[in-house]
Amino acid sequence: MPAKTASEKEKEEAVYLKATDEDFERVVIKGSFKMPVVVDFHAEWCTPCHMLAPVLEKLARELKGKFMLVKVNTDANPATASAYHVSAIPLVKMFKSGEVVAEFVGFLPEEDVREWLLSSF
Repeated sequence: MPAKTASEKEKEEAVYLKATDEDFERVVIKGSFKMPVVVDFHAEWCTPCHMLAPVLEKLARELKGKFMLVKVNTDANPATASAYHVSAIPLVKMFKSGEVVAEFVGFLPEEDVREWLLSSF
């Protein structure tokens, strides 16, 4: 069996998907009928976003199969950001059955995010 390439390994280890204005409906809304979808609305210039990202990714690995983590860059996807009233980032929303059921704004420590996730399932 040939060795796996770096991109194949990266795909296996990926704990999140990226959504855009074009595929948000399919990835997040339709996906949320199968399992909860946690959307991290962020931007590259946002320092608290960079602090929160590894926390969400770690919890996505730990709770694999309990929810799907999706990231949306608000600068690159303004229609989705506007549709979901993103006025401050990071903004994290949980979707179930096509609806937002929980959300928080700003950086939270890992234990607080874990508690939020577990109480929102």
